[in-house]
Amino acid sequence: MAKIKTKYICQECGYETGKWLGKCPSCNNFSTFSEEIVEKASSNNISTISSTNKALDLESIAPINEVRTKTKIGELDRVLGGGIVQGSLTLVGGDPGIGKSTLLLQICEAVGQSGKKILYVSGEESAQQIKLRANRLNITTKNLLLLSETNFNVIENTIRDIKPDLVIIDSIQTVFLDDLSSAPGSVTQVRECTAKIMRIGKGENISIFIVGHVTKDGAIAGPRILEHMVDTVLYFEGERLASYRILRAVKNRFGSTNEIGVFEMRQIGLVEINNPSEYMLSGRPIGANGSCVTCSIEGTRPILAEVQSLVSYTTFNIPRRMATGMDFNRVILLIAVLEKKLNLQLGSYDVYVNLAGGIKILEPALDASVACSIVSSYKNKPIDAKTLIFGEIGLSGELRAVSFCEKRVMEALKLGFETVIIPKDNLKEVSSIKDIKICPVSNINELLKLALG
Repeated sequence: MAKIKTKYICQECGYETGKWLGKCPSCNNFSTFSEEIVEKASSNNISTISSTNKALDLESIAPINEVRTKTKIGELDRVLGGGIVQGSLTLVGGDPGIGKSTLLLQICEAVGQSGKKILYVSGEESAQQIKLRANRLNITTKNLLLLSETNFNVIENTIRDIKPDLVIIDSIQTVFLDDLSSAPGSVTQVRECTAKIMRIGKGENISIFIVGHVTKDGAIAGPRILEHMVDTVLYFEGERLASYRILRAVKNRFGSTNEIGVFEMRQIGLVEINNPSEYMLSGRPIGANGSCVTCSIEGTRPILAEVQSLVSYTTFNIPRRMATGMDFNRVILLIAVLEKKLNLQLGSYDVYVNLAGGIKILEPALDASVACSIVSSYKNKPIDAKTLIFGEIGLSGELRAVSFCEKRVMEALKLGFETVIIPKDNLKEVSSIKDIKICPVSNINELLKLALG
C-alpha cells in the first residue's frame, strides 16, 4: 500500500511546507498551519498538450462592449463602475454583521424587479432565516431562488439547471468539494471552489457575487490568490456601533479603483447617503479649538471631513501621540515639522488627532488641516468655521500641490464655505472659480498665519 503523503498549508496566506511550523515565515502569523493530504496526479494523464486556441494579433481582435445591469442602488453602481458586468466575478468582504448579506439581498430585489433570474446560495443560513431577513427588508421580487447548500457539486448542478443571470454565494468559506480531503474553509478548498465558480461564470456568462470572511486584521481570509482570481473586490468598512457603512472597491477590472459608496444602516436595510460631506460634518462644533475642515478625494468623489486635535500638557517624560482615522506615522512627521519650523515646544504635550465620524483617510492632502488643528489646540485659537484647508506638507515646511483641486474647491462652495486655503501651485487650476475666496500659500508659516491670524 502506497504511503500517504501530507503537507502543511498556512490558512492565512497559503504558504506550503513539509512539516508543521509554529510561525508562518511568509505572513508571520502563529498556529495557522493545517495538515492536508497531497493528491498525486496520475502519470497516465501526462500527454502532449494540444489546443485550438492560437495567438492573435491585437489589431485583429474585435472589441466587445461590456453589458452592465443597473442595480438601481446609486452608490453601489458608482463603486462597480456603472453596474454589474455580465459574466463578472465579484468578491465582497467585511466584518461580521456589517451588512454584506443585507446589501446582497437588496441587490436581489433591484435586479429581480428588472426581470433577471437570481440564485442565492447560502451555506451559513437556512432558507427560512433568509426569508425572515427578506421580509424585514421588504424584498418582494418573484425572480429570487434560495438554496441552502455547501456541497459545490450540488451548487454547480443547480446553476446549470436553472441558468440564472446572477448567482450569490454566501460564503465561499463554507463551500467544499468532495474530491478534496481538506476541510471546508481551508486554503485548498477555497482556492479550488473559487476557480470552478470562475469557470462557470465565464463559461455560462453569469454574474457571480461571492462573500469572503475576513481575518482579525480586516483582510480577506484564505489565500491571497483569491483576490487575484476575481474581477472586482469590494470591502465593507465602518464601525459596527456607527450607523454608516463605506463600500470601497480596492480592485475593479471594469471601473475605477478606490471608489467608495456611503450607506447608512437602518431598520429597513442600507440606505444611500448621496451627500456624504454634509453627513460627515453634521454636529460639528462651531468656534472650538483644534477643529479644522479638510477635503479628501476618494476615487472620483470629494468628501469633506473634520480633523480634531487635542494638545494637552503632560508630566510624563515621554509624551503620548495618538491618531485615529489617518496614518499615525504621518502625524508624527507633521509634529516634527511644527517643532522644527515654528519652534513649538510639543515635547511636553500629549497630542491626540482624530478624524471625526470614524472615516479613514490616508491621503497626504490632510497634512495642512492636521497641522492647523494641532496649532489651534496648542494656542487655544479657533479656526474660522467657514474656512476649508487642504495641502501636502513637505519636510522643509513647504506646501505641495494636490490632485483634483478644482473638485475640492467646488465641493466646499456647494456646502457653503467662504474661504479655501490651498497650495500656491494649485492656484492656476482654480483661478476661474469666483464665488469663493481662494487663498494660496507656499509654506507652513504662511498657512498658519492665514488660518489662525
